[in-house]
Amino acid sequence: MALRTLITRNVVAGSSLGLRQQARGLQTFSLPDLSYDYGALEPAITGEIMQLHHQKHHQTYITNYNKALEQLDDAINKGDASTTVKLQSAIKFNGGGHINHSIFWKNLAPTREGGGEPPQGSLGGAIETNFGSLEALIQKMNAEGAALQGSGWVWLGLDKELKRLVIETTANQDPLVTKGSSLVPLLGIDVWEHAYYLQYKNVRPDYLKNIWKVMNWKYVADVYEKESA
Repeated sequence: MALRTLITRNVVAGSSLGLRQQARGLQTFSLPDLSYDYGALEPAITGEIMQLHHQKHHQTYITNYNKALEQLDDAINKGDASTTVKLQSAIKFNGGGHINHSIFWKNLAPTREGGGEPPQGSLGGAIETNFGSLEALIQKMNAEGAALQGSGWVWLGLDKELKRLVIETTANQDPLVTKGSSLVPLLGIDVWEHAYYLQYKNVRPDYLKNIWKVMNWKYVADVYEKESA
């Protein structure tokens, strides 16, 4: 929410008053704990990848996000408009990295805890309505993820305005909200090389195929139920 507010109010509106209000309400962000061990998603994702991804990559985004927010606070207090504008890209990139990864960890679950079990209830029905079947959804997301040039994310989102499920891709660490303010992320797959290269090398499609074996559809369904109510 902090990043979303900064993007919509600060970048788009460009309001110095909005920036000042955000700076006064800044907080320090920290690395979230995982609900499973690093090796719990094997063989789909190795424990080595999970540990590096969580402890190193995600932590770096958080460290740099906190640093950029502190610099923003200082720049606003000094009335330094030039630095305030320059910091927006670092806030968007690192804040997006924190938001996206926080979602990503919750989207995964060990098979012994239901990972990979297909969605039921209203989410299952919505998937059939919007994509024809779960298999069709997976094929489309895999195709979008494999075709994404460079680094980024592939998302299953809920468009609250149109009341339908959508598939979107975002570049780098852009969160889904950058594609539309009515979009709520339900499921995000990290297609940066750091998410898979140690195990799958340059074969991103294999990573995309196997990650569904540990997808936490229960969590996705819970978010869908809450956001579509």
